[in-house]
Amino acid sequence: MPGIAIFSSSRAALRRRFRAWFENRLSLSDQVELTQRTVYILPTRPGLMLALTLLTLLIASINYQLNLGYLLTFLLAGCALVGMHVCHGTLRGLAMNLIAPHAHYAGALATIDVKLVNKRNSVRYGIGLSVLNPPEQASKRKAEAHWVWTDVPAEGSSTVQVAFAPPRRGLHRLPTLTAETRFPLGTFRVWTVWRPAAQILVYPAPETHPPGLPAGEPRAGGSAAAARSQTSGEFDGVRGYRRGDPVKLVVWKKAAKSDGQSAQEDGGLIVRDTQQAQRHELWLDYKQASALDAEQKLSRLCAWILMADKLQLQYGLRLPLREIKPASGEAHKRQCLEALALC
Repeated sequence: MPGIAIFSSSRAALRRRFRAWFENRLSLSDQVELTQRTVYILPTRPGLMLALTLLTLLIASINYQLNLGYLLTFLLAGCALVGMHVCHGTLRGLAMNLIAPHAHYAGALATIDVKLVNKRNSVRYGIGLSVLNPPEQASKRKAEAHWVWTDVPAEGSSTVQVAFAPPRRGLHRLPTLTAETRFPLGTFRVWTVWRPAAQILVYPAPETHPPGLPAGEPRAGGSAAAARSQTSGEFDGVRGYRRGDPVKLVVWKKAAKSDGQSAQEDGGLIVRDTQQAQRHELWLDYKQASALDAEQKLSRLCAWILMADKLQLQYGLRLPLREIKPASGEAHKRQCLEALALC
């Protein structure tokens, strides 16, 4: 048993080294057109069984001098050869274009959009795309790989989405992709390997149940009366709805999940406190997330950014080596999340 374990581990290591060597030979590109040099073909298990069956039929026909046996053997062999040619031609000449990926949060599945372009005047059937599995999962390829299958119309295109899980936050190169087909008979497997050059930005995963936003800091030059108030965990620039407050100050994004009239009556609406907002400004500081490790602090800051953006507040971000001044809007939110991802 120890010998078998050593053999299995050495085999897996050899497979990893071969895969790394093979992938390093491939050029990085977001657009690729498959040619005869980049498309590979091998018989499948049903194909090997068909070959064994044809060999048995041929030996029996020779032994018993069966003319009908010869006819059946060569007819089946001709069908297999035609199927091999059609299978190889299904991928050969196909163009694959990568659509720029969007940023995602760590722990969530990210998607890669790939556009398949068919320039010939016949349909390409049964084309599958997937992320190339690591060698240690090769024996579980069918169980682990997530394949997406499509048909590409004649002189047309088809877009597919391939999912994968980014390992952690930061800027990562997209994983190696593979495309294959077994059309029409399933006796041959034709595949290719593609290394996209694009990268994907992965934000920290937002904390599931974060505390409320920190209290606002007095603006520079403000009065001493504008000291930080100890509220119930919400930024001083917002407060609960009071009878007589202007409707234009209501944070409708916050109220969208509640029933408008009933929320007004029970105080469930949130409004902007303009006087407090003029005296205070919201800073999301790395040091405010105390008693947490570095990744947990970034997750809490991510949750605070999403919370402040949902409330349409102006907020700033302080990191150990970077400071982003208070602002609001989608562009500001993306700038802050990008800073967290690359921190």
